Amino acid sequence: MYFVAGALAILSGLFYMAGKHELGGFGATMCQYGGTFCDSPYYVLVAAILAGVWAKFVSMR
Repeated sequence: MYFVAGALAILSGLFYMAGKHELGGFGATMCQYGGTFCDSPYYVLVAAILAGVWAKFVSMR
């Protein structure tokens, strides 16, 4: 689950950079298919935080 949280955090950064037009053609393609996330990459960041919290919760001993 930590892997999922990390992947979502990286995706959040990519969507942020794509929304700021810093990734060139790859960013344009990302925003074509995921325009909502380019406009508000914080949705993906919140999902990453929730996944991290969930991973911490289920790994408690």
